[in-house]
Amino acid sequence: MLKAQLITSTVVAAALAVGCTTVAQVSNLTEAPCSASLEHELSSILIEQGEKSDVADSLAHHTYLILTTAHLGPRPFLVASSSGTDYSFFVQKKTDRCLLRLYGRQKGFTSYTNDITYISTRELSGCVCQE
Repeated sequence: MLKAQLITSTVVAAALAVGCTTVAQVSNLTEAPCSASLEHELSSILIEQGEKSDVADSLAHHTYLILTTAHLGPRPFLVASSSGTDYSFFVQKKTDRCLLRLYGRQKGFTSYTNDITYISTRELSGCVCQE
């Protein structure tokens, strides 16, 4: 069985040239349309990054479970894959929509961070964000 871990990251939102990006949290994550969107979009990003679909789906589901039970507040979070890659995400509120942003990944001693244009972004349809 695949082991997926979700580790709370203590990373602070990065300052951008045009201002500060604020980290938000999803306030209706337990509602079916939002939870389905989060799992689908998170899995989609992980597959895009090279994870196998069954691993990505498992990680997305475990992430949903942690985010709905841990009450972590608005903060970046880390998804650790059994492939050895750690992915750094945050949710951003943009006007009337929520964006899931992948801004960093690390495997072994190799890491890549892009906190200006981000590595990947997906809209979380059906979700409501608050800062």
